[in-house]
Amino acid sequence: MNRPPVVSPEEWQAERDALLVKEKELTRELDALAARRRRLPMVRLKPGYRFTAPDGATVPLTDLFDGRRQLVIYHHMLSPGQDWVCSGCSSFTDNLANQAHLNARDTTLILMSPAPQDEIDVLRKRFGWTVPWYSAYGNDFYADLGLGGGFGLSVLLRDGDEVFRTYYTSGRGVDRLRMDFNLLDLTPYGRQEEWEDSPDGWPQDPTMSWLNNRDEY
Repeated sequence: MNRPPVVSPEEWQAERDALLVKEKELTRELDALAARRRRLPMVRLKPGYRFTAPDGATVPLTDLFDGRRQLVIYHHMLSPGQDWVCSGCSSFTDNLANQAHLNARDTTLILMSPAPQDEIDVLRKRFGWTVPWYSAYGNDFYADLGLGGGFGLSVLLRDGDEVFRTYYTSGRGVDRLRMDFNLLDLTPYGRQEEWEDSPDGWPQDPTMSWLNNRDEY
């Protein structure tokens, strides 16, 4: 197998230090992006949306915040009557950690899907997920926000009874938030997907072809 050169510890450290300069530059750029993100204008959402909570209760949008001011929603790709499980969404959900630290910063994290709660409950029980998962079945929330039925991540801000949309991302904007992908990006082989720029001979598969539901590997 072709591989990068094998060098002395001193040569490795010099190369590592040079890469660190680039990493620090990117960190500062990400900080600048976050600062700009905090200054994005907001859209006031109309009142009246009703969602089905995990316990079956029908609740307003403000209740999804669980008493906090900020809400992060992962839009899990589960449409009404869908007979397949999105491995990307299920593996993303597997990566979600305890929320205590988010909660300490006045922020709540939830899942949301257009599917009805009884269909959501099948997956919740199958994978043992405890992140609150709300159903938007029967309301106009997805249509009004142009969400379609795909995956994505929304951020909302609550000020009293008013709710504002502040941010949305999908695609690579979501996968960069995953712990598993970020850890793989630090390894020699990376994600082992064909889009990556890797040394000749490194293992590579079609993008996302390896990813599966955790009980199907």
